[in-house]
Amino acid sequence: MRHADTIARTMPAVTAESARTSPHATLPPPDRYAVLGHPVAHSQSPFIHAEFARQTGQRLDYGRIECPLQAFEATLRAFIATADPAAGLGPVRGCNITVPFKFQVLPLAQTVTPRAALAQAANVLCLEPDGWTADNTDGIGLVRDLQGPAGRSLAGQRLLLIGAGGAASGVLGPLIEAGCAHITVANRTPDKAAALVERHQHWAQHHGTQLQASGLADCGEVFDVVLNSSASSLAGGDVPVHARVLRPGTLAVDLMYGPTAAGFLTWAGAHGAVGRDGLGMLVEQAAEAFALWRGVRPHTAPVLAALRARLAAPG
Repeated sequence: MRHADTIARTMPAVTAESARTSPHATLPPPDRYAVLGHPVAHSQSPFIHAEFARQTGQRLDYGRIECPLQAFEATLRAFIATADPAAGLGPVRGCNITVPFKFQVLPLAQTVTPRAALAQAANVLCLEPDGWTADNTDGIGLVRDLQGPAGRSLAGQRLLLIGAGGAASGVLGPLIEAGCAHITVANRTPDKAAALVERHQHWAQHHGTQLQASGLADCGEVFDVVLNSSASSLAGGDVPVHARVLRPGTLAVDLMYGPTAAGFLTWAGAHGAVGRDGLGMLVEQAAEAFALWRGVRPHTAPVLAALRARLAAPG
């Protein structure tokens, strides 16, 4: 239990304003949530969920937990075991899961939603006494951001999805459902892209989307939307595809944000494309998770604006 005690003492939780200022000392400790990943110190999820909680009047704590690469399940279970109302630690009701653990979630859950099953990856766990539910909100978060704040309908679009890892797995199904006419999944290892495409082929046929896999060098050219879900930005590497995939006005989106996405966005702008980072997707997928956990959907626009201002502030 020593590992669980360490998590309870060190997890940097962010608490909703309503929880901190309540005059009722007899209230039970708030439900707890966290994002688990490696690395995770940079995560803006605690800020986002604290803003959602203030907006909706929900009492909760949300923190970050750094997981050793070989100890995701053990760290998750240790966190859950820290619940101790007498010590002011409420029950753990849910978690977000980020890189590199999204493919490790499904075997731990008693229930898997259809979108998580299609992705074979999950970024959300709902933890209830009668069982755990694994879900994936990445794709619906991306689609809502692109078709809402970004102002780009996906119906009939030619789309290039760079990468075939956990992020790509989560977004491909909802991109198909949004009505893209053609999607190419390009990856450094073409076999991995082919496996992702094969898993989604029936879904694509059902929605009238032409779906194909390729390597990075032969992915085609002149797309309406280019999405970078690869690890290239995270690793600080070069943009992994040729500029011929762009045209003036192409929407070029890096699913990362902040300095990590800067190289891709600079490249896109230099070739006449419209660059967008992944902050909008981050907020929208978080809102979907919050609604699953709390039964109320927050407004995302003010939270996205606050997050951009927070990241732009000096220091």
